[in-house]
Amino acid sequence: MTAFGTAVGGLATDVRLPAGDGPFPAVLVRTPYDRTRHGAEARGWARHGFAAVVQDVRGRHASPGGWHPYAHEAADGAATARWIRRQPWSDGRLVAAGASYAAHCALVLALDAPEDARPDAVVAAVPALGPAETAREASGVERLLSRAGWWAAHGDRRDSDEGALARALAADPGLLTHLPLTGLPERLGRSLPSWAGLWRHRDRGRLVARAARAGVPLLVAGGHHDHFTEDTVALWRAWGGPSVRLLLGPWGHSLIAAPGPDAGPAHRLNLGELYARWARRALAGALAPGRHGAQALGGADLWLPAGTEGAPHTPRTRAVHGRVFTADPRRPVRSDDLTVPTDGAPDRCLLLTPPLPRPLDVVGPVRVRLRGTAHTPSADWAARLVALTPEGTAERLAAGIARHAEPAGRRTAFTLGLGRIARRLPAGTRLRLEIAGHHFPAHARNPHTGDDPITADRLLASRREVDPDGVALTLPVLPSRPTPVDPAEEILR
Repeated sequence: MTAFGTAVGGLATDVRLPAGDGPFPAVLVRTPYDRTRHGAEARGWARHGFAAVVQDVRGRHASPGGWHPYAHEAADGAATARWIRRQPWSDGRLVAAGASYAAHCALVLALDAPEDARPDAVVAAVPALGPAETAREASGVERLLSRAGWWAAHGDRRDSDEGALARALAADPGLLTHLPLTGLPERLGRSLPSWAGLWRHRDRGRLVARAARAGVPLLVAGGHHDHFTEDTVALWRAWGGPSVRLLLGPWGHSLIAAPGPDAGPAHRLNLGELYARWARRALAGALAPGRHGAQALGGADLWLPAGTEGAPHTPRTRAVHGRVFTADPRRPVRSDDLTVPTDGAPDRCLLLTPPLPRPLDVVGPVRVRLRGTAHTPSADWAARLVALTPEGTAERLAAGIARHAEPAGRRTAFTLGLGRIARRLPAGTRLRLEIAGHHFPAHARNPHTGDDPITADRLLASRREVDPDGVALTLPVLPSRPTPVDPAEEILR
């Protein structure tokens, strides 16, 4: 192999070439997370016969300029793609690849760059589609903890400090409770001018809308425990290229490096090998047209076709606590704690199912139909589904949150999405459904004043009433034991 560094349009770029004379197809990874950390990835691509090009995006690490997330990636990526195709070691074929923010760089190169600069195939893992998608749920509720962590680590700085938020929380466990949230940079002790501007982005869905006009193959990978799962699946469904593949495992944002509690030996894939084999077939035009892929069934150690979804099933639930409760933003229900308080006034409504008489394979989106009353004009409704196993442990399955503005005291009915799951639940499992007014710190607290949660400086408690007869939990249940598939065969066919 041959490796060298250069500057492309002034941006720091490392190139690793395979052994042999070439020319070679190329893979481009543009990252804000330090190109030098991608050495193993670049060597892997080169071993599979690709020229690997890894670049620090503008304003990060060794690349000069101002760092403005999501602002310059199409133009800078286009300049780099054109440079690659002019090199003597390039055969003109190009794969854009990346994970998280780097997946955004790959996607905008395919969707927003001029035709002559667009790649011939895209590998996008756990894609951060844009500032609006990363800042808020589809319902509009702010994703506080993940954004605070990302901006503390990477925002408005040339390098990264992955532990910045963790250290700040260790010094001040109530860091994210201080108001207003726009004051977080001062509490972190550093300048972070882009933090306030993040929350002004509301143009959610732009990339997914443009994906319908895509003209190249796509492989998109994600995890059922990742906060971008819904965006990953939406991209797969919307992509208009000649072929599109989805790989969805029982993983978090770091994929196989972050397995969930439901992951088994069959879910430990060699993703680098799979990506390279897919890229070879994509560039050769050897992929079957259409939308295919594989998703893991957690707790069962097997894989299903990507489009598999169960039929609606509504288990019987019984309210056991908190038909009337108080959603107090000063004492919010926490997203990082499954313990339910047993003393004091209720802070949530709890419903339980009987033990499952048989195993259930639940695959697809989970929904809750809810009828309730909030005695404040602005209210968030959060629902969390927890599995209580026969062994006595509690495990989070799904959660969702939505914001409603209704006249105080008016009873309203609505459906709340809790996201997608793919899980085998063993017989004897009981399901606990929690309905609350907050899901903190994963999401910002609704102050119940009608003010923006990011700029609010005062909090009110909100009395809630839930009609147990108006609560319906809908699970997508497979009617029979599924037939497993081989994930590599599904991705490469």
